[in-house]
Amino acid sequence: MVNLVEAQKPLLHFLVRRAGLRQHTVDVDGAGTVITFWVPKDKVPKDKPTVRDEATTTTDKKPPLPPAPAAKKNDRPAVVLVHGFAAEGIVTWQFQVGALAKHYDVYVPDLLYFGGSTSPSTDRSPGFQAECLAAALRKLGVGPCAVVGFSYGGMVSFKMAEAHPDLVRWLVVSGSVLAMTDSISEASLERIGVSSSAELLLPDSVKGLKALLSIATHRKLWFPDRLHRDYLEVMFTNRKERAELLEGLVVSNKDATVPVLPQKILLLWGENDNIFNIELAKTMKEQLGEKTMLQSISKAGHLVHLERPCVYNQRLKEFLASVTATENHNPKQ
Repeated sequence: MVNLVEAQKPLLHFLVRRAGLRQHTVDVDGAGTVITFWVPKDKVPKDKPTVRDEATTTTDKKPPLPPAPAAKKNDRPAVVLVHGFAAEGIVTWQFQVGALAKHYDVYVPDLLYFGGSTSPSTDRSPGFQAECLAAALRKLGVGPCAVVGFSYGGMVSFKMAEAHPDLVRWLVVSGSVLAMTDSISEASLERIGVSSSAELLLPDSVKGLKALLSIATHRKLWFPDRLHRDYLEVMFTNRKERAELLEGLVVSNKDATVPVLPQKILLLWGENDNIFNIELAKTMKEQLGEKTMLQSISKAGHLVHLERPCVYNQRLKEFLASVTATENHNPKQ
């Protein structure tokens, strides 16, 4: 029987290609760590052996990583969209790619153990994800860019912004936290009514997936059970590695610190987010300081970018237009 979710992928890929993006894989370290991307078709460096198309092979050479190249006068700003835990990149950001690609160079990676991305490393921390993503972006020649992170991808984005301020120039985060501390994890799980992150984020039954969608959305959605089963089969692969990612996510309260981030940051939130509620976002805004702004979107939950994509896209584009215009007029700011 045809998997309905898998059958829709060619249409989604067609629409993304129409927006000017192409699939490519970056060999991060020459030792088996690879990250799959959708990248602007005119920005794939054909002569670099560290980057390969789906039909080609990688090399074992490991050239030194270059610094983030300075943006050229006629370059369009780069925007990197980093997905969450329940779907790969292009599924997560399907309503944003077309809206952004008209004015920006859009890069959509799959984090390790999502899509075609993988690594032989045993490191499951958000910091390792951030380092691999930063290395891949540099190999693609991406200069100072805006990073948009959702949920788990927001935590990875915060880590990348802290470690690579020359690469991450601006940051937008939705439905996430700086770090998943013991107290935040326990409070969130108690509020939601589940015993563990894996129970919520790694469902293995139609009932479990329905519960996740119910918690993650403001509006109650209905899909046939078959679609839920097909989604589980396609989107929840690499279950062992993803369970380990969840285990590597939580840090003790005493080890958690608030980074000093130089970037301008937009926290773009669903007002009815039941996983990371708006109060957490307000606290985070105060912790991050005056360069951070918080905007909420009404009648939207954790999946704000999917529930209200038009409003989300408008807010996102307004922020990007503002910060990139400022950069053009004050390049050293």
